[in-house]
Amino acid sequence: MTPVPNPPGEPADDLAAYVGLAAPDAERRAREHGWSPVRSLPPGTVITMEYLSGRLNFEVEHGLVRRCWKG
Repeated sequence: MTPVPNPPGEPADDLAAYVGLAAPDAERRAREHGWSPVRSLPPGTVITMEYLSGRLNFEVEHGLVRRCWKG
């Protein structure tokens, strides 16, 4: 499968590496890698579907990142 290119303003980063990290550690790492904003959401949170370049989202349950996605 061909990798999805990073739009301008988005860091080249391995999003799978965030899964399993404690939320504060994942947020710190994301900011160090250039993501802004970074948001942590509980499972099932209703969010809008707009894509914001440079934003990293975490789904956090019991203090650990379950899922990570751009936008």
